[in-house]
Order: sequence, then C-alpha cells, then structure tokens
Amino acid sequence: MSEWQVFLVEDIAAPGKNSLATGPFGSSISSKFFVEQGVPVIRGGNLSTEVGKRLNDEGLVFVSKDKAEEFSRSVVGAGDLIFTCWGTINQVGLIDSRASHPNYVISNKQMKLSVDRSKADPLFIYYLFSGPEKQQEILNNGIGAAVPGFNLGQLRRMAISLPKLEEQKAIASVLSNLDDKIDLLHRQNKTLETIAETLFRQWFVEEAQESWATGKLSDEFDFTMGQSPPGDSFNTEYIGIPMFQGNADFGFRFPKNRVFTTEPKRFAQPMDTLISVRAPVGAQNMANQECCIGRGIAAFRYRSNSNFYTYTYFKLRSLMTEIMKFNDEGTVFGSISKSDLETITSSIPTINFIERFENEAKPINDKIIRSCEQINSLEKLRDTLLPKLVSGEVRVSY
Repeated sequence: MSEWQVFLVEDIAAPGKNSLATGPFGSSISSKFFVEQGVPVIRGGNLSTEVGKRLNDEGLVFVSKDKAEEFSRSVVGAGDLIFTCWGTINQVGLIDSRASHPNYVISNKQMKLSVDRSKADPLFIYYLFSGPEKQQEILNNGIGAAVPGFNLGQLRRMAISLPKLEEQKAIASVLSNLDDKIDLLHRQNKTLETIAETLFRQWFVEEAQESWATGKLSDEFDFTMGQSPPGDSFNTEYIGIPMFQGNADFGFRFPKNRVFTTEPKRFAQPMDTLISVRAPVGAQNMANQECCIGRGIAAFRYRSNSNFYTYTYFKLRSLMTEIMKFNDEGTVFGSISKSDLETITSSIPTINFIERFENEAKPINDKIIRSCEQINSLEKLRDTLLPKLVSGEVRVSY
C-alpha cells in the first residue's frame, strides 16, 4: 500500500472548467423541452446504486441538439462518471461501451466527473465509488432531511487512495470481466424468456382448441395468499427463513434475499410462481427456495403436478393484463384479493397438451434458472472482491 497515493477528487479531474460540473438549472431542462428524438437526458431513474449497473438506457427522455448545446458543460460522454446530488445520493453511473448513445445531458439533479486519464482510470473510479466504503461515506455526509443532498463541493473534496494507473486498470479489468459475464447472462436470459413466451403463445393462444373448457384459476392452480409475520421477527442477519413482501423484493426471475423472519406465517415452495397483489399488482417472479410470503404476494403452483412450473409461470404471465386491472382498485393502493383472483377465467388445456409443452419449453426455462444461479454466484464473488481490490487489501498483478 505504500505506493498508493491519496488525492482529492478535484485532483484527478481532467483539465478544463467543465470536468466537474452540475446539471442545468431545473427550469431550463423541464419536461416542456422534451422531444421525440435528440440528445438523451440522464435522470435519477437511469442510474442505480447496484454495482455493475453503470447506466440504464430504458425510459430516456430527449432534448433537441440545439437545446443540448446550451448545456455544453453538462454533456457527458465516454469515460465520464455521473453522481446523483439530490434524492438517492449514492447512485453512481459511468458512460462506457454499453451505452446506447455517444453523448448525454445530465439533469439538474446530477453531477459529472471527467477523469484525467493520465492519473486515474474511469472504470476504477466507478468501482471505487460503487464500493461499500465510498457508498457509506456519501450517505453519511448527505445534507438535508426530507430530501438528502450531496453537492459538487463535497464531491470535489472527497479523498481517494489510488495505486499506479496500471494497477488501477488491472483491478478494473478483474471486476469488469465479472460484470461482463453477468451482463451477458442477463441478456441471454431475456432472449430465452422471449422464446419461451413465444412458444406459450403459439401453443395456447394461436393453436388453442375449441374443445378446451373455460374455467377459473382455481381449477388449474393452487394458490396461497401471503400473510405478514410480526415486525419484530424481521432481521437482516439471515436468521430464520427469507421473507418477501412485494415487488420491491423481485429481481429478473427470482427475489433478492433482503429480510428474514423467525415467525413465518404463509409459505411458497421452490418453483412456485409469485405475483405481487398489492401496489403495484402484477409484478411476477418465481421462488427459488422455500420462503415466507407477506401479504403483498400470492404463490401459485399447478394443482395436479407441481413440476409443471414452466406452464404455470407463463400461463400467469399471459393473464397479466387481467390481473393488472386491479391496480385501479382500492382507495389508495391497488390490490387484488383471493376472491378477485378466483373471478379470472381462461381456457383450460388438456393435461396431455400441457405435458407436451413442458417437454419443449421446460429445458429453456431451466436454462434461465441455471443462469440466474450463476449470476447470483458471480455477483457474490464480485461484491466480495470489490472492497478488497479497491482498498489494496488484495493486490492484482499487472
């Protein structure tokens, strides 16, 4: 560690007055200036606190090129880092080769850092600020009560410890290789899920048979409505059984273990389909282990054969338009009850037809499940290595 040097963030900023800058004044970049196409605007929803999610290109809004030129100091491109200064202040982003556009404008709630690449590697700096130590430092220094703030002056004065540039790049490469593998598996999973969904539509919509009866969900599926355990049974120390309360716990296919309970009330079993039944109604996941489900979730499995989890998952997905109509129910938050679920009807294929579908679609679905398990393992490895690598506790040859 003796060769690592301590800098302030302003010391590693690229030459030029706009290398550290905030976004435009709020009224200058309000929704009235948004257009169909142009230069994309990065807002809070396009950033994340999760390591590896450097930029979310979904839900972008745009301003015209002429308008973007007015905000030249707030334009970001390849290698630039973005920080949130109001709201979720520990969000960190990076413009890299994954980005769908060469340039962006940051909103009035973001800050940018262009790194002097003779001193620092942008990807290493991204991982440094995504690590638990800097994340906590930002949160600890937040200003304001109702809406946390983190300003440009604070960012400028943050101290960082850096190894030689070559070692920075080597460390970033180790972590980035893991993230690239994770990203590839995520993209493969989305493709596989689209294929499985297309197969379901072909088998049960396009080739639906008139002889199939019409019935209720309860004719095909057993389902359990969740019940929340007492609050004093909750913990984050992995004591008891994982507990999922609603869509906030959901991931791409499986929920994330955040909260555990020692007094579970209602259960879901591995491969059950999970549906959020409260605010918002209709988010969907699968259980990958026995778990407790709170009142925001219902768990479904095929009544006569629990191994038909692929059919169950995609059948419920096909009914999601009907299920999500209940988002408009209730006085404040949307919700769907057991009796509401029992009113939903659909055609009921024969068991032989479902078996044939399972034979074709289950290998695709199982590949998604295995990939999710691999993603989980890679994320744990990356999250274990990250703080050790960016602090110098574990060294990398270069």
